[in-house]
Amino acid sequence: MILGLWEIILVFLISAIGSSLAILVYIKNPKESANRFFTLLVCSFLIWILTAFLSEIPKNLKYSLFLSRIAYTGALLSAVFLFYFSFYFPRKKVLKREINYLIIGTSLILTLANLGSGLIVKDAVPVSWGFNLVFGKLYFPYLIFCIFVVFYAFKNFLSDFKKVTKLERLQLGYLLLGLLIFTATSIIVNVIIRSITGSDIYYRIGNYSGIFLVGLSGIAILKYHLFEVRVILTELLVGLMGIILFLQIIFAQNLQWRISSFSTFLLFLIFAFYLVKSVHEEERRREEAEKLAQKEREIAEKYQVLTIRLMAVERSLREIAERERILRESAEKLSQAKTEFIALVSHQLRTPLTIISGYLSMILDEDYGEISQKLKEIIKKILQSTQRLIRLVNSILDVSKIEAGEMEVNFERVDLREIAREVVDELKMKAKEKNLYLELKEPKEKIENFVDKEKIKEVLFNLVDNAIKYTQEGGITLSLKRIVEKNVDQICVKDTGEGLTKEEREKIFERFSRGRAGLKFWTEGAGLGLFISKSFVEMHGGKIWVESEGKGKGSTFYIELPIKEK
Repeated sequence: MILGLWEIILVFLISAIGSSLAILVYIKNPKESANRFFTLLVCSFLIWILTAFLSEIPKNLKYSLFLSRIAYTGALLSAVFLFYFSFYFPRKKVLKREINYLIIGTSLILTLANLGSGLIVKDAVPVSWGFNLVFGKLYFPYLIFCIFVVFYAFKNFLSDFKKVTKLERLQLGYLLLGLLIFTATSIIVNVIIRSITGSDIYYRIGNYSGIFLVGLSGIAILKYHLFEVRVILTELLVGLMGIILFLQIIFAQNLQWRISSFSTFLLFLIFAFYLVKSVHEEERRREEAEKLAQKEREIAEKYQVLTIRLMAVERSLREIAERERILRESAEKLSQAKTEFIALVSHQLRTPLTIISGYLSMILDEDYGEISQKLKEIIKKILQSTQRLIRLVNSILDVSKIEAGEMEVNFERVDLREIAREVVDELKMKAKEKNLYLELKEPKEKIENFVDKEKIKEVLFNLVDNAIKYTQEGGITLSLKRIVEKNVDQICVKDTGEGLTKEEREKIFERFSRGRAGLKFWTEGAGLGLFISKSFVEMHGGKIWVESEGKGKGSTFYIELPIKEK
């Protein structure tokens, strides 16, 4: 085959530019994986182009076949090294071990099959314009493998395209454009057209499109600082000029010319020193500027993300606050409606119940005439149930007022001993009916405090009454004392009754809460007495609590009221 001058020039340019780029990139940083794989990629690409070009020169088909097999091996290695290069440029990525082993193993098998047998390139047959290649059984697996690794590499590059800096995007863009033109042209000419025509006459177009790859890669390297080779290129040019000037000194024809050349050489060395230094400084500043710009972009991105998240959080908080406001208003309305309803119903119940209780008392007192003893017992039980219902209605009314904040407190100076005596006198008979003792321990001196007498009396009445209900043996002790160190008056109700568990102690002052003993010995209770008692004590700024060692060991209720002068 007769090769045209333009082909020779084109192959020379591809080889010169490609080898220069490979050397520059490798010298810049031979330890960097991206630099090494780029160098290997360019070298294998040059092997492919050069051997394909040289295979057309000899007239011996055996040499052409041998060189063609080397060319196809170069194409295979170009695809493989492009694949590995994509895992290190522009950002390092994780290569799975299984894929790595698959690529290495397949590459070795195809390389050995191509160089050592005719399984890929089987033979070369003469035609009028030169020769056509005959392919073996592994040619299509070879093509599929090469196309697969090339497209995998493109996928890696494209995945990084939006993540990198503006400069890196320009570098990657030029590199991708060169690869895309070369790969697309090679596939169209060397694979598709050849499959249609059955001839290799146009394959050189695919090979020579490599000028776009090396040209655009050169632009990315030199203009946009890909692999940072500008400093090395400057040093090489300075070194080359230095060698030329030094040779000029050696080969000077006379002393005057030699002195002049030496002076020029010294001036050049000074100039070269400052030139290289300035290039190094400029490169350092550019790298720092890029790092700062990258940090600024990262900070801006983080700030943008944080701003979006904060806006979302703020919006969520506003929505939550609005929902809470609506729920709170609804709850307040429901609570108010409930309180008003309970108060209304309780008032409507209390009036007739009070009337019924009055008439029953008059009947028992025989104000309407004599009645039999049997009827008296029945009416007495009805009266007790009515009075119990009145107390329950009163408790519900108290709870409603407490929750609505409408409970009135009438403070007055009272001797707490008097309140305790009244409670003991009222409940002594009830304790005696169960064979329980009820004793009062009080100091000799007055315990005067500024309290609501009726409410404190109701608290003590509830505590002592409960103690009588839930005590089967023994008795109840009500004691009072003033603790000057704490500035409080303490009231204590101690019984020998059923006692309380830890769980019962924690819930005993809640609404409608009753211990197991209450359910066992006093089923009529509503569980409101201790809640009301706690509320009344807290209205005085005091506190109430209970202590018990456990079931069957009794309970002790404590009340502490702050000492007030008025």
